[in-house]
Amino acid sequence: MNKIIHPSGYEGLIKAPSSKSYMQRAVAIALLAEGETIIENADFSKDSRAILQMASQLGAQIQISENRVVIKGKPSFNGGILSAGESGLGIRTFIPLVSLFSEKIELSGEGSLLQRPIFMVEGPLNQLGVQTNSQDGYLPISVKGPLKGGHAEVDGSISSQFLSGLLIALPLVKNNSVLTVNKLQSIPYIDMTLDILKDFGAIIEHHNYEEFTIKGHQKYLARNYQIEGDWSNAAFHLVAAAIDGNVIVRGLNLSSLQADKAILEALRKAGAQIISTEEWVHIIKAPLQAFDFDATHCPDLFPPLVVLAAACKGITTLKGVRRLFHKESNRALVLQKEMGKIGINIIIEQNIMKIKGGRIKGGSLHSNNDHRIAMAAAVAGLTAHQPVEIKEAEAVNKSYPEFFKDFESLCL
Repeated sequence: MNKIIHPSGYEGLIKAPSSKSYMQRAVAIALLAEGETIIENADFSKDSRAILQMASQLGAQIQISENRVVIKGKPSFNGGILSAGESGLGIRTFIPLVSLFSEKIELSGEGSLLQRPIFMVEGPLNQLGVQTNSQDGYLPISVKGPLKGGHAEVDGSISSQFLSGLLIALPLVKNNSVLTVNKLQSIPYIDMTLDILKDFGAIIEHHNYEEFTIKGHQKYLARNYQIEGDWSNAAFHLVAAAIDGNVIVRGLNLSSLQADKAILEALRKAGAQIISTEEWVHIIKAPLQAFDFDATHCPDLFPPLVVLAAACKGITTLKGVRRLFHKESNRALVLQKEMGKIGINIIIEQNIMKIKGGRIKGGSLHSNNDHRIAMAAAVAGLTAHQPVEIKEAEAVNKSYPEFFKDFESLCL
Protein backbone atom coordinates (compact mmCIF):
# COMPACT_ATOMS: atom_id res chain seq x y z
CA MET A 1 0.00 0.00 0.00
CA ASN A 2 1.31 3.42 -0.98
CA LYS A 3 0.13 6.48 0.92
CA ILE A 4 0.31 10.09 -0.23
CA ILE A 5 0.48 12.82 2.41
CA HIS A 6 -0.44 16.35 1.35
CA PRO A 7 0.72 19.46 3.22
CA SER A 8 -1.81 20.19 5.95
CA GLY A 9 -2.45 21.67 9.35
CA TYR A 10 -2.86 19.27 12.26
CA GLU A 11 -5.47 19.97 14.93
CA GLY A 12 -7.89 18.20 17.24
CA LEU A 13 -8.18 15.69 20.06
CA ILE A 14 -7.10 12.04 19.95
CA LYS A 15 -6.73 9.10 22.33
CA ALA A 16 -3.27 7.58 22.58
CA PRO A 17 -3.01 3.99 21.30
CA SER A 18 -2.42 1.30 23.92
CA SER A 19 1.14 0.44 24.90
CA LYS A 20 2.46 -2.51 22.90
CA SER A 21 5.34 -2.94 25.35
CA TYR A 22 3.09 -3.26 28.40
CA MET A 23 0.61 -5.42 26.48
CA GLN A 24 3.21 -8.00 25.52
CA ARG A 25 4.61 -8.17 29.03
CA ALA A 26 1.10 -8.56 30.48
CA VAL A 27 0.28 -11.43 28.09
CA ALA A 28 3.53 -13.23 28.93
CA ILE A 29 2.92 -12.98 32.68
CA ALA A 30 -0.79 -13.87 32.38
CA LEU A 31 0.23 -17.10 30.61
CA LEU A 32 2.22 -18.04 33.72
CA ALA A 33 -0.18 -16.70 36.35
CA GLU A 34 -2.57 -18.71 38.49
CA GLY A 35 -6.16 -17.81 37.67
CA GLU A 36 -7.82 -15.53 35.14
CA THR A 37 -6.23 -12.24 34.10
CA ILE A 38 -8.34 -9.53 32.47
CA ILE A 39 -6.37 -7.07 30.33
CA GLU A 40 -8.25 -3.81 29.68
CA ASN A 41 -7.47 -1.23 26.98
CA ALA A 42 -5.69 -4.05 25.15
CA ASP A 43 -3.41 -3.51 22.16
CA PHE A 44 -4.15 -5.50 18.99
CA SER A 45 -1.25 -4.49 16.78
CA LYS A 46 0.37 -7.13 14.59
CA ASP A 47 3.11 -7.68 17.18
CA SER A 48 0.66 -8.14 20.05
CA ARG A 49 -1.47 -10.57 18.06
CA ALA A 50 1.62 -12.68 17.40
CA ILE A 51 2.31 -12.80 21.15
CA LEU A 52 -1.29 -13.81 21.89
CA GLN A 53 -0.93 -16.65 19.37
CA MET A 54 2.27 -17.87 21.04
CA ALA A 55 0.63 -17.75 24.46
CA SER A 56 -2.25 -19.82 23.09
CA GLN A 57 0.17 -22.43 21.74
CA LEU A 58 1.75 -22.57 25.18
CA GLY A 59 -1.55 -23.46 26.83
CA ALA A 60 -3.23 -20.15 27.68
CA GLN A 61 -7.01 -19.98 27.23
CA ILE A 62 -7.70 -16.63 25.58
CA GLN A 63 -10.91 -14.72 24.94
CA ILE A 64 -10.82 -11.47 22.97
CA SER A 65 -13.45 -8.75 22.86
CA GLU A 66 -13.36 -5.16 21.59
CA ASN A 67 -10.88 -3.65 24.08
CA ARG A 68 -10.36 -6.55 26.45
CA VAL A 69 -8.43 -9.81 26.59
CA VAL A 70 -9.17 -12.50 29.16
CA ILE A 71 -6.33 -14.98 29.71
CA LYS A 72 -6.49 -18.09 31.86
CA GLY A 73 -2.96 -19.31 32.40
CA LYS A 74 -2.28 -23.02 32.15
CA PRO A 75 1.18 -23.63 30.69
CA SER A 76 1.13 -26.77 28.55
CA PHE A 77 2.81 -26.87 25.14
CA ASN A 78 0.32 -27.64 22.39
CA GLY A 79 2.89 -28.34 19.67
CA GLY A 80 4.04 -26.57 16.54
CA ILE A 81 6.66 -23.92 15.83
CA LEU A 82 6.14 -20.72 17.79
CA SER A 83 6.31 -17.63 15.60
CA ALA A 84 6.79 -14.14 17.01
CA GLY A 85 5.97 -12.58 13.65
CA GLU A 86 8.28 -9.55 13.43
CA SER A 87 8.27 -8.76 17.15
CA GLY A 88 11.77 -8.41 18.60
CA LEU A 89 10.34 -8.01 22.11
CA GLY A 90 8.15 -11.07 21.56
CA ILE A 91 10.92 -13.43 20.50
CA ARG A 92 13.47 -12.27 23.07
CA THR A 93 10.89 -12.41 25.86
CA PHE A 94 9.39 -15.77 24.96
CA ILE A 95 12.65 -17.68 24.50
CA PRO A 96 13.25 -17.64 28.30
CA LEU A 97 9.55 -18.41 28.94
CA VAL A 98 9.71 -21.43 26.65
CA SER A 99 12.77 -22.55 28.61
CA LEU A 100 10.46 -23.28 31.55
CA PHE A 101 9.09 -26.25 29.60
CA SER A 102 10.80 -29.65 29.48
CA GLU A 103 9.88 -30.22 25.83
CA LYS A 104 12.14 -29.21 22.96
CA ILE A 105 10.42 -26.21 21.38
CA GLU A 106 11.32 -24.33 18.21
CA LEU A 107 10.79 -20.60 17.83
CA SER A 108 11.00 -18.52 14.68
CA GLY A 109 9.67 -15.33 13.12
CA GLU A 110 9.01 -13.47 9.90
CA GLY A 111 10.50 -10.75 7.73
CA SER A 112 13.10 -8.54 9.33
CA LEU A 113 13.09 -10.52 12.58
CA LEU A 114 15.00 -13.28 10.80
CA GLN A 115 17.89 -10.82 10.35
CA ARG A 116 17.91 -9.60 13.95
CA PRO A 117 20.52 -11.26 16.21
CA ILE A 118 19.62 -13.52 19.13
CA PHE A 119 23.13 -14.79 19.89
CA MET A 120 23.05 -13.03 23.27
CA VAL A 121 20.38 -15.45 24.59
CA GLU A 122 22.25 -18.72 24.25
CA GLY A 123 25.15 -18.32 26.67
CA PRO A 124 23.03 -17.23 29.66
CA LEU A 125 20.41 -19.90 29.00
CA ASN A 126 23.10 -22.59 28.78
CA GLN A 127 24.48 -21.38 32.13
CA LEU A 128 20.97 -21.75 33.59
CA GLY A 129 20.58 -25.35 32.44
CA VAL A 130 18.86 -24.89 29.06
CA GLN A 131 19.89 -26.50 25.78
CA THR A 132 19.72 -24.20 22.76
CA ASN A 133 20.42 -24.49 19.04
CA SER A 134 20.17 -21.42 16.78
CA GLN A 135 21.29 -20.67 13.23
CA ASP A 136 24.63 -19.05 14.06
CA GLY A 137 22.93 -16.58 16.39
CA TYR A 138 19.80 -16.04 14.30
CA LEU A 139 16.34 -17.60 14.09
CA PRO A 140 15.04 -20.23 14.11
CA ILE A 141 16.16 -21.45 17.52
CA SER A 142 15.25 -24.60 19.44
CA VAL A 143 15.12 -24.53 23.23
CA LYS A 144 14.91 -27.42 25.70
CA GLY A 145 14.50 -26.77 29.41
CA PRO A 146 13.63 -26.80 32.11
CA LEU A 147 15.23 -23.56 33.25
CA LYS A 148 17.01 -24.31 36.54
CA GLY A 149 18.16 -20.95 37.84
CA GLY A 150 21.59 -20.21 39.27
CA HIS A 151 24.07 -17.63 38.03
CA ALA A 152 24.44 -16.24 34.52
CA GLU A 153 26.11 -13.32 32.77
CA VAL A 154 23.92 -11.33 30.37
CA ASP A 155 25.07 -9.00 27.59
CA GLY A 156 22.77 -5.98 27.65
CA SER A 157 24.63 -3.93 25.03
CA ILE A 158 22.30 -4.66 22.09
CA SER A 159 18.91 -4.99 23.76
CA SER A 160 17.27 -5.22 27.18
CA GLN A 161 14.48 -7.45 25.85
CA PHE A 162 16.12 -10.80 26.63
CA LEU A 163 16.83 -9.65 30.18
CA SER A 164 13.12 -8.80 30.52
CA GLY A 165 12.29 -12.35 29.46
CA LEU A 166 14.66 -13.82 32.04
CA LEU A 167 13.22 -11.60 34.76
CA ILE A 168 9.73 -12.86 33.91
CA ALA A 169 10.72 -16.55 33.80
CA LEU A 170 13.20 -16.96 36.67
CA PRO A 171 10.86 -16.20 39.63
CA LEU A 172 9.01 -19.44 38.79
CA VAL A 173 11.97 -21.83 38.92
CA LYS A 174 12.95 -23.83 42.01
CA ASN A 175 16.35 -22.24 42.61
CA ASN A 176 17.34 -18.67 43.35
CA SER A 177 19.14 -16.83 40.56
CA VAL A 178 21.69 -14.05 40.17
CA LEU A 179 22.15 -12.28 36.83
CA THR A 180 25.25 -10.21 36.19
CA VAL A 181 24.40 -7.74 33.42
CA ASN A 182 26.99 -5.96 31.30
CA LYS A 183 26.50 -2.66 29.43
CA LEU A 184 22.73 -2.57 29.85
CA GLN A 185 20.89 -0.37 27.35
CA SER A 186 17.25 0.83 27.42
CA ILE A 187 17.15 0.82 31.21
CA PRO A 188 13.60 2.33 31.34
CA TYR A 189 12.29 -0.84 29.69
CA ILE A 190 13.71 -2.90 32.56
CA ASP A 191 11.96 -0.55 34.97
CA MET A 192 8.72 -1.31 33.09
CA THR A 193 9.33 -5.04 33.46
CA LEU A 194 10.08 -4.77 37.19
CA ASP A 195 6.97 -2.62 37.63
CA ILE A 196 4.58 -5.06 36.00
CA LEU A 197 6.20 -8.03 37.77
CA LYS A 198 5.51 -6.33 41.08
CA ASP A 199 1.88 -5.74 40.02
CA PHE A 200 1.50 -9.49 39.46
CA GLY A 201 3.16 -10.41 42.75
CA ALA A 202 6.85 -11.05 41.98
CA ILE A 203 9.71 -9.16 43.62
CA ILE A 204 13.19 -8.79 42.09
CA GLU A 205 16.09 -6.86 43.58
CA HIS A 206 18.94 -5.26 41.67
CA HIS A 207 22.11 -3.30 42.33
CA ASN A 208 22.55 -0.40 39.89
CA TYR A 209 21.10 -2.56 37.06
CA GLU A 210 24.34 -4.56 37.08
CA GLU A 211 23.28 -7.45 39.32
CA PHE A 212 19.75 -8.83 39.63
CA THR A 213 18.78 -11.18 42.44
CA ILE A 214 15.70 -13.33 41.80
CA LYS A 215 14.20 -15.61 44.42
CA GLY A 216 12.75 -18.85 43.11
CA HIS A 217 9.41 -20.44 44.03
CA GLN A 218 7.47 -17.21 43.46
CA LYS A 219 4.00 -17.14 41.90
CA TYR A 220 2.16 -14.76 39.62
CA LEU A 221 -1.35 -13.92 40.77
CA ALA A 222 -3.95 -13.22 38.08
CA ARG A 223 -5.58 -9.80 38.24
CA ASN A 224 -7.30 -7.07 36.26
CA TYR A 225 -4.69 -5.04 34.43
CA GLN A 226 -5.14 -1.74 32.57
CA ILE A 227 -2.76 -1.09 29.67
CA GLU A 228 -1.66 2.54 29.65
CA GLY A 229 -1.32 4.75 26.60
CA ASP A 230 1.72 4.32 24.37
CA TRP A 231 4.25 7.16 24.39
CA SER A 232 6.20 5.65 21.49
CA ASN A 233 3.36 5.96 19.01
CA ALA A 234 1.85 9.09 20.57
CA ALA A 235 5.20 10.79 19.95
CA PHE A 236 4.35 11.13 16.26
CA HIS A 237 1.15 13.06 17.01
CA LEU A 238 2.95 15.24 19.56
CA VAL A 239 5.70 16.12 17.08
CA ALA A 240 3.16 16.77 14.33
CA ALA A 241 1.39 19.25 16.60
CA ALA A 242 4.65 20.95 17.54
CA ILE A 243 5.63 21.59 13.93
CA ASP A 244 2.24 22.31 12.42
CA GLY A 245 -0.74 22.36 14.72
CA ASN A 246 -2.63 22.23 17.98
CA VAL A 247 -3.40 18.75 19.34
CA ILE A 248 -4.55 17.22 22.62
CA VAL A 249 -3.58 13.57 23.20
CA ARG A 250 -5.59 11.80 25.91
CA GLY A 251 -4.64 8.66 27.80
CA LEU A 252 -0.93 9.30 28.42
CA ASN A 253 0.43 8.64 31.90
CA LEU A 254 2.74 11.49 32.93
CA SER A 255 4.22 9.21 35.62
CA SER A 256 4.85 6.43 33.12
CA LEU A 257 8.04 4.39 33.19
CA GLN A 258 8.02 4.16 29.40
CA ALA A 259 11.32 5.30 27.91
CA ASP A 260 9.66 7.29 25.15
CA LYS A 261 7.96 9.66 27.57
CA ALA A 262 11.26 11.48 27.01
CA ILE A 263 9.68 12.96 23.87
CA LEU A 264 8.36 15.70 26.18
CA GLU A 265 11.92 16.61 27.17
CA ALA A 266 12.94 16.86 23.51
CA LEU A 267 9.90 18.99 22.68
CA ARG A 268 10.69 21.34 25.57
CA LYS A 269 14.28 21.67 24.40
CA ALA A 270 13.04 22.51 20.89
CA GLY A 271 10.73 25.20 22.26
CA ALA A 272 7.33 23.60 21.70
CA GLN A 273 4.42 24.91 23.74
CA ILE A 274 3.34 22.13 26.12
CA ILE A 275 0.35 22.04 28.47
CA SER A 276 -0.21 18.85 30.42
CA THR A 277 -2.48 17.36 33.09
CA GLU A 278 -2.95 13.86 34.46
CA GLU A 279 -5.51 13.25 31.71
CA TRP A 280 -3.97 14.74 28.57
CA VAL A 281 -0.99 16.38 26.86
CA HIS A 282 -1.62 19.48 24.75
CA ILE A 283 1.00 20.55 22.18
CA ILE A 284 0.75 23.84 20.28
CA LYS A 285 2.89 24.95 17.34
CA ALA A 286 5.63 27.44 18.24
CA PRO A 287 8.92 28.68 16.74
CA LEU A 288 11.39 25.80 17.12
CA GLN A 289 15.14 25.87 17.73
CA ALA A 290 17.76 23.18 17.24
CA PHE A 291 18.48 21.04 20.31
CA ASP A 292 20.82 18.34 21.65
CA PHE A 293 19.29 15.10 22.89
CA ASP A 294 20.61 11.73 24.08
CA ALA A 295 18.32 8.96 22.80
CA THR A 296 20.53 6.06 23.93
CA HIS A 297 17.85 4.68 26.25
CA CYS A 298 14.91 5.62 24.00
CA PRO A 299 16.10 4.75 20.47
CA ASP A 300 12.56 4.35 19.11
CA LEU A 301 12.27 8.14 19.30
CA PHE A 302 14.84 8.70 16.54
CA PRO A 303 12.30 8.77 13.65
CA PRO A 304 9.96 11.41 15.15
CA LEU A 305 12.97 13.34 16.49
CA VAL A 306 14.46 13.55 13.00
CA VAL A 307 11.25 15.15 11.71
CA LEU A 308 11.12 17.48 14.70
CA ALA A 309 14.74 18.49 14.06
CA ALA A 310 13.98 19.21 10.41
CA ALA A 311 11.46 21.82 11.57
CA CYS A 312 13.94 23.52 13.89
CA LYS A 313 16.21 26.44 13.09
CA GLY A 314 19.82 25.27 13.20
CA ILE A 315 21.53 21.89 13.48
CA THR A 316 20.16 19.35 15.97
CA THR A 317 22.42 16.67 17.47
CA LEU A 318 21.04 13.28 18.52
CA LYS A 319 23.15 10.77 20.45
CA GLY A 320 22.66 6.99 20.50
CA VAL A 321 22.91 6.02 16.83
CA ARG A 322 24.48 2.63 17.67
CA ARG A 323 21.15 1.56 19.15
CA LEU A 324 19.58 1.71 15.66
CA PHE A 325 21.59 -0.95 13.88
CA HIS A 326 19.41 -3.94 14.83
CA LYS A 327 15.88 -2.58 14.59
CA GLU A 328 13.27 -3.53 11.94
CA SER A 329 15.86 -2.07 9.58
CA ASN A 330 19.29 -0.54 10.07
CA ARG A 331 17.26 2.44 11.12
CA ALA A 332 20.14 4.92 11.13
CA LEU A 333 21.02 4.33 7.48
CA VAL A 334 17.38 4.03 6.43
CA LEU A 335 16.53 7.35 8.07
CA GLN A 336 19.49 8.99 6.33
CA LYS A 337 18.66 7.52 2.92
CA GLU A 338 14.86 7.78 2.87
CA MET A 339 14.48 11.12 4.62
CA GLY A 340 17.19 12.45 2.33
CA LYS A 341 14.88 11.71 -0.61
CA ILE A 342 12.40 14.30 0.66
CA GLY A 343 14.97 16.91 1.61
CA ILE A 344 15.94 16.18 5.22
CA ASN A 345 19.72 16.35 5.50
CA ILE A 346 21.16 13.82 8.00
CA ILE A 347 24.83 13.35 8.81
CA ILE A 348 25.98 10.33 10.85
CA GLU A 349 29.27 10.49 12.73
CA GLN A 350 29.84 7.32 14.76
CA ASN A 351 27.28 7.49 17.60
CA ILE A 352 25.98 10.94 16.64
CA MET A 353 23.30 12.01 14.16
CA LYS A 354 23.10 15.63 13.00
CA ILE A 355 20.02 17.03 11.28
CA LYS A 356 19.98 20.40 9.57
CA GLY A 357 16.68 22.21 9.86
CA GLY A 358 15.01 23.57 6.75
CA ARG A 359 12.08 23.24 4.40
CA ILE A 360 11.13 19.66 3.48
CA LYS A 361 10.78 19.48 -0.30
CA GLY A 362 8.59 16.34 -0.52
CA GLY A 363 8.80 13.42 -2.91
CA SER A 364 8.71 9.62 -2.66
CA LEU A 365 10.34 7.35 -0.08
CA HIS A 366 10.14 3.73 1.06
CA SER A 367 9.28 2.55 4.57
CA ASN A 368 11.68 -0.41 4.28
CA ASN A 369 8.90 -2.28 6.10
CA ASP A 370 9.72 -0.23 9.21
CA HIS A 371 6.60 1.04 10.99
CA ARG A 372 8.34 4.02 12.57
CA ILE A 373 9.85 5.17 9.27
CA ALA A 374 6.36 5.15 7.72
CA MET A 375 4.86 7.18 10.57
CA ALA A 376 7.74 9.66 10.59
CA ALA A 377 7.35 10.18 6.83
CA ALA A 378 3.66 10.97 7.30
CA VAL A 379 4.46 13.65 9.86
CA ALA A 380 7.16 15.07 7.59
CA GLY A 381 4.58 15.39 4.82
CA LEU A 382 2.54 17.91 6.83
CA THR A 383 4.98 20.75 6.17
CA ALA A 384 6.59 19.56 2.93
CA HIS A 385 6.61 21.83 -0.12
CA GLN A 386 5.17 19.00 -2.23
CA PRO A 387 3.23 15.81 -1.27
CA VAL A 388 5.14 12.92 0.30
CA GLU A 389 4.53 9.42 -1.05
CA ILE A 390 5.18 6.54 1.39
CA LYS A 391 5.73 3.15 -0.22
CA GLU A 392 4.73 0.08 1.84
CA ALA A 393 2.92 2.32 4.29
CA GLU A 394 1.15 -0.75 5.70
CA ALA A 395 4.27 -1.29 7.82
CA VAL A 396 2.42 0.72 10.52
CA ASN A 397 0.33 -2.40 11.24
CA LYS A 398 3.23 -3.79 13.24
CA SER A 399 2.59 -1.43 16.15
CA TYR A 400 -0.23 0.99 15.26
CA PRO A 401 -2.80 -0.36 12.75
CA GLU A 402 -5.04 2.69 13.20
CA PHE A 403 -2.27 5.21 12.61
CA PHE A 404 -3.41 6.58 9.25
CA LYS A 405 -7.03 6.68 10.37
CA ASP A 406 -6.04 8.73 13.44
CA PHE A 407 -3.57 10.82 11.46
CA GLU A 408 -6.09 11.77 8.79
CA SER A 409 -8.70 12.64 11.43
CA LEU A 410 -6.41 15.46 12.60
CA CYS A 411 -5.39 16.77 9.19
CA LEU A 412 -7.19 19.98 8.20
